[in-house]
Amino acid sequence: MQRRALTLGLLAAPSLALAQEAWPSRPIRLVVGWPPGGSVDIVARILQPRMQALLGQPVVVENRAGATGTVGAAEVARAGGDGHTWLIAQDSQVITPSIMNLPYDVRRDFAPITLIGRGPLVVTAHPSQPWPSFQALMTAARAQPPGRITYATAGVGTMMHVAMVQLCNLAGVELTHVPYRGGAPALADALAGQVPLFVTNAPVGGPHVRSGALRGLGVTTAASWRDLPGVPSFQEQGIAGFEAPTWWAVFSPAGVPAPIRERMAALLTQVLAEPETKARVEQQGMDVLAVSGERFANFAEAETERWARVVRANNIRLDG
Repeated sequence: MQRRALTLGLLAAPSLALAQEAWPSRPIRLVVGWPPGGSVDIVARILQPRMQALLGQPVVVENRAGATGTVGAAEVARAGGDGHTWLIAQDSQVITPSIMNLPYDVRRDFAPITLIGRGPLVVTAHPSQPWPSFQALMTAARAQPPGRITYATAGVGTMMHVAMVQLCNLAGVELTHVPYRGGAPALADALAGQVPLFVTNAPVGGPHVRSGALRGLGVTTAASWRDLPGVPSFQEQGIAGFEAPTWWAVFSPAGVPAPIRERMAALLTQVLAEPETKARVEQQGMDVLAVSGERFANFAEAETERWARVVRANNIRLDG
């Protein structure tokens, strides 16, 4: 039996090597678990042209929105290991396993490829609201019944949601979460004044803070952010130790062979190092990182554990 297994393994090895050598042999799918116009979609469409040119195959961005990015993630988890389907995700990829039952296991069914970049979240208010600063908002929240003031995010289990929960804990106030099905629809209501507060990331909210259409009350990086002058960090406003940057990354199905994963990581590193691509990413309010391999895997694991503790402590659920 052992000899037969060894023989089959030797026969399979050349075909596997040949498949890896020929990769990619057909169009590449970049699956985005969010609607068009959100930050993950923006990142995917910045990377797509150069990836396509370097791979020599069409690269197609596919939006599979729903359930805080998990609809798209589930599709990638089922895609198999031929290396032609990849997930462009954000931090919610490692948060949602703590708040809902998923048809996949993030640790078992995915391989982390490259951490693309990170940047701040920004808490914004519509200009019609009477809060010129975060401290004014906190004063108003303490003077009203708990939960009277609401804030919108791109969905339950996003970094915007769990970071705001942690911020409220540290500030000693209670606000009510209003989840949307993505950053773009939440932004539309925020700009229309339908929601008083909107927690988002720099690619989505930054242009509207700079234009004055939204008022920036604070950013979640340790210090103020270069692209949002005049918007202090929450640490600078007295919330000691609070830091919750958002991030974007590429994952593959776990079955993709290591040589293909490594080639994709190297390609992404090359694309992100190109001055034009790097500039476009940075113009969205992100710092380019291009971290792959064990460093990214360790980072993803630490983020999983960190936010799972916040989820458990606050009993966050899908309907929360």
